[in-house]
Amino acid sequence: MGDLLAAPAESAGGLTVHGARAVDGSTPASTRQALVDADVPGLLAAQDPPLWDPRAAAGRGDGGADLLPRLAELAAELADLDHVVLLGMDGTTLAAQAVARTTGHPLTVLDTTDPGRIRAALDDRLARTVVVLTGAAEATPEVDDLRRAYRQAFLDAGLSEAEAGRHVVVVTEPGSPLAAAAAEWEAITVPADPPVSGGSSALSAYGLVPCALAGVPVADLLDQADTFAASLSRPQDNPALTLGAALAAAATTGRDTVALVADGTGVEGLGDWVEHLLAGATGKDGQGILPVAVGSPDEPGLTGPGVLTVSYGGALAAPAVPTGGTTSDVAVNGPLGAHFLAWEYAAAVAATVLGVDPADRPDAAESARHTEAALADPTPTPSSSTDAIQVYAPTGTPDDLSDALRHLLAGLGDHGYLAVTAFLDPHAEAAAARLRPLLAALTRRPVTFGWGPRYLQSTGQYHKGGPQAGSFLQITGTVTVDLPVPGKPYTFGERQAAQAAGDRRALAGRGRPLLHLHLTERSAGLTRLIDAVGSLRA
Repeated sequence: MGDLLAAPAESAGGLTVHGARAVDGSTPASTRQALVDADVPGLLAAQDPPLWDPRAAAGRGDGGADLLPRLAELAAELADLDHVVLLGMDGTTLAAQAVARTTGHPLTVLDTTDPGRIRAALDDRLARTVVVLTGAAEATPEVDDLRRAYRQAFLDAGLSEAEAGRHVVVVTEPGSPLAAAAAEWEAITVPADPPVSGGSSALSAYGLVPCALAGVPVADLLDQADTFAASLSRPQDNPALTLGAALAAAATTGRDTVALVADGTGVEGLGDWVEHLLAGATGKDGQGILPVAVGSPDEPGLTGPGVLTVSYGGALAAPAVPTGGTTSDVAVNGPLGAHFLAWEYAAAVAATVLGVDPADRPDAAESARHTEAALADPTPTPSSSTDAIQVYAPTGTPDDLSDALRHLLAGLGDHGYLAVTAFLDPHAEAAAARLRPLLAALTRRPVTFGWGPRYLQSTGQYHKGGPQAGSFLQITGTVTVDLPVPGKPYTFGERQAAQAAGDRRALAGRGRPLLHLHLTERSAGLTRLIDAVGSLRA
């Protein structure tokens, strides 16, 4: 790995990219120069639709200064509702979460259908809760289910229909089905331009409304993005172009896994959003960059064959060496508003080099198409059951827990990756995330971790549309206290189980190796599973 301090750096508008020129220069031909020769910066500046949507830049449309007075008015109008809950499973939700974490403002993000987590979120703060939904056409089934749960909770707390409507803010384009539904709910509506596909709505109304209601000074984000935006049309002194060229150059020369890690300098949660962005922008047509959000600098998985290590953080004079001592190949440092634009641009550039449309998500909804049928499908019979874990192993493979895990991991070979997906409570069962570093250390192959159903809209696109090299470990759990979905014939527990089954069907249709483990007692099952993975090392 290169010495970042000695590598050329490129800076503009407060953001600096270290090491990317060296990555590009290590390949037989410069990807960056080819992009300049093809006038890609000029095409982007000219708003060429296949490459870039200009509304992602601050100061354009609903994402710019025109929105600020409306946000200030809305925040003042709802000043007594200081518990902000954002419902959603997409990149905009992850962007808002990164903003809240980085700026230290409280924002509850509900991006799960787990009944335990939903029940916990419906707490005694209802009287001062405002719920935010975002979307262009209509709410996804998951988000509509969550909205129904909150509406019923408001009514049960004694609020009238009109009073309950004041506690719901909908961000959508005028005339959309969601706008019509919001009027029916008597909700507050914030008009917005059609959202950009993928993660590129971070600085639009879709991303800014929940942040503003949470107290974030969103004008600062827009100022940061505006300061940086001028660099995007330049062939030189364009850090975002250099970053995108490095990602593409690495991916086309055998380093198609990008390990993302915070350097501890003040930007928090960005890795989850970048993971969503890169997987969705590039993972299709058998192509793609596999992003792996690593929890801390001392976790396994930051280095290895085929891995490009990228750290991110706040503005610095020199790149920080993460606490774990791993030196990154590339470091991206700057204010959060500039980060959003830089990564959106870089993802579009990398996708273009790979020959895929960065805005298209052709496979992200495939699992959802299987979910409705799975709602009526009985759970299959496990092949074995032991110590609070039911093992659903493919026919002809070992069904003992340890043997089934060994069989799955042995199939990774020298070029595969493992995706761990957990349809559990991300708070109560947070220990499930410990499986990623354990399995990364064990396999020495890329290992991703995603909470279901949120990952279906991020790495889920890469799983189905990217290189078919993945093996999958899916974890589900028995629901002890379920929660009905008001006005629907199913419960949240049944919806969660159907989403997991829908993803299994989608992966089975592609012939991908998959091991399904069901925790009949969640806490004990997780402990048993973590111990079983640890014992494989022996």
